[in-house]
Formats: sequence, structure tokens, C-alpha cells
Amino acid sequence: MSGVPILEIVDLHAAYGRIEVLRGVDLIVPKGAVMALLGPNGAGKSTLTKVVCAQKEATSGDIHLGGVHVTDASPEQLARLGLCTVPEGRSVFPNLTVEENLQLMSYAGVSASAVMETAYAYFPRLKERRRQLAGTMSGGEQQMLAMSRALSSDPALLILDELSMGLAPLIVDELYDTVAGIAETGISILCIEQFARTALRVSDYAAVMSGGRIVATGEPDEILETMSDVILGGAA
Repeated sequence: MSGVPILEIVDLHAAYGRIEVLRGVDLIVPKGAVMALLGPNGAGKSTLTKVVCAQKEATSGDIHLGGVHVTDASPEQLARLGLCTVPEGRSVFPNLTVEENLQLMSYAGVSASAVMETAYAYFPRLKERRRQLAGTMSGGEQQMLAMSRALSSDPALLILDELSMGLAPLIVDELYDTVAGIAETGISILCIEQFARTALRVSDYAAVMSGGRIVATGEPDEILETMSDVILGGAA
């Protein structure tokens, strides 16, 4: 892990009312790496994502994105620095076609043809479905569309929040194969996941959250070996 990390989180705390949910999180995501952030429900993964993406305020601690201090940055500032998130639950416009969903991304300054070229290169199935209403597609196809919209912004760091939620294992495998392909282009990726094995298969590093802290970091094999009771549970 050399050079300036794409994401560095130092002693981060956050709370809902009086209940502290993040209790001193330390995490480093190296540039160009895929990191899996694993842990059971209630470990604090979603809250950490919200704080990093400026949807929730930290009570204390520091966040650096590509070496820039962003603890109090707005979502717009984070986007300009290259942070992009595919949130849990697939953010697509159900009453628009695939093509119309993708065209919306062109308002951010990228040509519509470039947005579509990127989307169809990663996900050829979207090209077949381009005239279909997004809401009538399968969950896996909607996730492909959500990922395509994120990729059109040419992110430096892509955060994928529970990519596998509600999807069949074969589809999840397919999506993670694409994650590996995205990483090969130099985009750094943080995958927040409950389903450990699939995410670990394509990750360079992994971190495990439990009780609002990072309790282990390392390479996927050692994490799987030493933390299987925490990260696998019934959801391997």
C-alpha cells in the first residue's frame, strides 16, 4: 500500500442521538485497489458510507479523499473530487427507459453517446434492453443500470453499497466479474457487503467491521481464514 491512498479515514465517530454508531473507524483504501468492507448487519457499514458520502455528519475524526481533507465537504465537492456511490437499493428512474436513464447522466457534461458507449461496453444486456422501462427489468439488470450511471461520471473512487442485495448468486457473480473489469481500468472500488465470499473473490484487500469499528484488515485469504465467524455467519 504505497503512495497517497484514494480514501483515508482516521478515528471517525458518528452517532444517532446519544447512540454512538461509529466508534473510532480507521480505514485506508489504496489507489487502484478493490477493497471489500465486510461485517454483519448493524456493524456500522451503512453509517460509514453515509458519513463518507456527506449524507450524515461525523461527530469527530477525519476523512481524506485522494489526499484532500473532505470531512466537511458537500456531496457536490466530493463528486468533483471523483467520489461516486451506487447506493443500496438501486437508484434508477423506473418510469424512464434504460436509454433515458443514461441520457440523464449527460447533463453532468459527458456526451450521451459516451455515457451509452461505456454502459453497453460493460453491460451488453443493457443495449438489448435500451427501449425498456427500467422498472420492468430484473433486479440484476437494474443494478447494471445503476452501475452504468455511476461509471459515466468517470469516478476516482466508486463505492458499491450492498451490490448483491436481493439478487440471485449467479447474477451477483456476474456483477462482481464486472467490478474486477472496472478495477482494471484504474478506478478504485470500495465494496460494502454482507456476502463475503463473492466480494473477496475480486478484492485486493478486505476490512471487517463489527460494533462500529474496523476489527481486521488484510488480504482476502487471511481475512476469510481469521474472521470467518464474523463475516460469514449464514450469508456466505
